[in-house]
Amino acid sequence: MRSLSGLWRVAELPTTRAGVERAFSYFTAGVRLGTVAQMVPAVQLGAARSPHDVGYLVCWGAAALAAVAVSAVTLVRRRPLGTTAAVLDFALACALLVLGPLVLAPWDRFGTWTAFQPGYALSVIITAGGVRGTAVWVLGLCAVSVGYGAYLGGDVGSEMNSTVVGNILTYVVYALVTRMFFGYTRRIARDADASRARAAELARREEERRAQVMMHNGVAVMRLLTEQGDAVSRARLVVQAEVELRRMRSYLRGTAAGGGETGAAADGEGPSTGLVPVVRRVCERFADLNIDASLDLGAGLRIPAAQAEALERALGSLLLNVRAHARACEVVVHLDAAGPEAAWTLTVHDDGVGFDPVPATFGVGLREVVVGELRRRGLAVAIASAVGEGTTVTVRSRPVPEARTTGPGRPTARAAFADAP
Repeated sequence: MRSLSGLWRVAELPTTRAGVERAFSYFTAGVRLGTVAQMVPAVQLGAARSPHDVGYLVCWGAAALAAVAVSAVTLVRRRPLGTTAAVLDFALACALLVLGPLVLAPWDRFGTWTAFQPGYALSVIITAGGVRGTAVWVLGLCAVSVGYGAYLGGDVGSEMNSTVVGNILTYVVYALVTRMFFGYTRRIARDADASRARAAELARREEERRAQVMMHNGVAVMRLLTEQGDAVSRARLVVQAEVELRRMRSYLRGTAAGGGETGAAADGEGPSTGLVPVVRRVCERFADLNIDASLDLGAGLRIPAAQAEALERALGSLLLNVRAHARACEVVVHLDAAGPEAAWTLTVHDDGVGFDPVPATFGVGLREVVVGELRRRGLAVAIASAVGEGTTVTVRSRPVPEARTTGPGRPTARAAFADAP
């Protein structure tokens, strides 16, 4: 009973190709069964006035049976008729038109449902708009038009010419309109399916990116733990590993590190946090790097919690890169701001080996955790480096134009990402 009660809930059909085809099956059944309903009241009168009552009833029964069968088949298949069934449907409509003059009185051929043949042929033309094969549709329309000419025979006076032409044009117009309706609706469904597939792929890529961002620092810490090192270094790495472990667990549970849903709070909304404590907390985890942290100018600065979380991950990733690759003797972290409400600039510079900062060659750490995440949070990022001259990463609270030339003594290669979204 539940499945039957839901059979006609067209409004609940999915907006997919399968859902559209099923809606077409409802449309087909409605048109064909509606035609039978119009044929029923006149059947007794038609048989009584027909010169061949048995023949009339046979033709009427064939039309009614075919309409019910088509309705049942389309509802079961959940899509319009196939090519073979459409050919048979057209053939029956043509046969009924050709046989019409034999079972109808001449005065009943126009304007009454005792002459059901033209109305039945019109219902076939309307529902045949869903046939996939264009050739079948065109040939079927032509065959019905020829059959209607045979139905008229030579008994139509000149005063009925306008009615005849109007009826033929009705076939053509309804055929074209329904064909356009079926075709356009199918195209909408295809586009909707393609859009959903695209959205699913983008969601998959975004989730993959988020996983990379959340897991990158933890993987880097675990890799460093597997390398040889003294007890002090390993103890510091264990502390960092615990921090990253909590972050990864939060991600796997679908919650942010602070207990909210991941990605639920937009930048500029929700709670804020102090910028200096965030930077100092990360620097303390990398005390072995000989970090010179100059943060006094940023005292009192507060930033959105989501922005602070992204900045903490990015700064941790930068310092992990310094530890793993830079071979630096000193790291300078400098925070500059004109006041608690002013724009701020955070600079991280190491005197290590440097690299060629071509964005296409960036790993996940720089590309996603640093540049990608900070830009998504409305922060501008610039990376300047040169082989043998160290690396400088600058994070700004709002984008500013990048200088086209570099001053003396500064690295000559620069990768700028100042165009925050």
